[in-house]
Amino acid sequence: MLRASTHHLSPFVFASPSSLYALLPALAVHKSFPSSLLPKLQPLLHLGVAHRAPNYRRNYPSLGSKFNPVPGMDGQPCVPKATASFSSESSSEGGREILVQHLLVKEDDQKLLLELQKRAAEGEDLSDLAVEYSICPSKEEGGMLGWVTKGQMVPEFEEAAFSAPLNKVVRCKTKFGWHLLQVLSEREALVLEHIQPSEFHQKMQDPSFFEEAQLIDVREPEEVAIASLPGFKVLPLRQFGNWGPEITTKFDPQKETYVLCHHGMRSLQVAQWLHTQGFRRVFNITGGIHQYALKADPSVPTY
Repeated sequence: MLRASTHHLSPFVFASPSSLYALLPALAVHKSFPSSLLPKLQPLLHLGVAHRAPNYRRNYPSLGSKFNPVPGMDGQPCVPKATASFSSESSSEGGREILVQHLLVKEDDQKLLLELQKRAAEGEDLSDLAVEYSICPSKEEGGMLGWVTKGQMVPEFEEAAFSAPLNKVVRCKTKFGWHLLQVLSEREALVLEHIQPSEFHQKMQDPSFFEEAQLIDVREPEEVAIASLPGFKVLPLRQFGNWGPEITTKFDPQKETYVLCHHGMRSLQVAQWLHTQGFRRVFNITGGIHQYALKADPSVPTY
């Protein structure tokens, strides 16, 4: 069940952690990854303690990269959020994403609202106005909320944003106050999918598959030595700090990317993180190599 938080001033809503979240990837703060390597236009979300992503394996890092916290109005951290939805099979409903920036003023401050709307209409940059006047924590990013899809924001803000013409500053009212928002761009939504081991095995029978797809195995070298599949590039999750910053130079974000681990948990973390890096279509191999050995190819050892 999605609900808007009454404890902060961002238009985003919390997502339930069920089914690995309907909206939110398994990303947490990782203290060794430089924030300068992150795209600047990532969406922002306040996370309550009850809504934080779980740690799948205690001895593996979670993949938020290092995010410098942006203080929320209630002191909660603000972290980048992936834009893909998530379900048991596919996270995309063929919708669109919009790139949004906004500013927020108090409900009783309509005089300031009208003044700022007039200044924006006369050509002043909304991001500059947000830095100076907004009461939303996103002011630290010039009011940038990043790429968002339907279901991530409170209804009033969502309706205004998804009906707004590109680049036109419009206003709307939510329980947090008055917003001036601007849609800067739009694109087709990213896709995160699960693929069953049997289906993946069938794809591997086509030689052209290895030329068209990118295959990533995030297990440790000692695991790969026991059982492996052809064509996979091994990127151990424990070495994320080494390969993470170079992921978009080593792999093509526009190509289909398949991620594998032992049981499908670490690979899901990486698959969701890849979305935050702009990878358009990512597949998590359900159940990992263990289920692949049981259901698709018994010649692969289990461990």
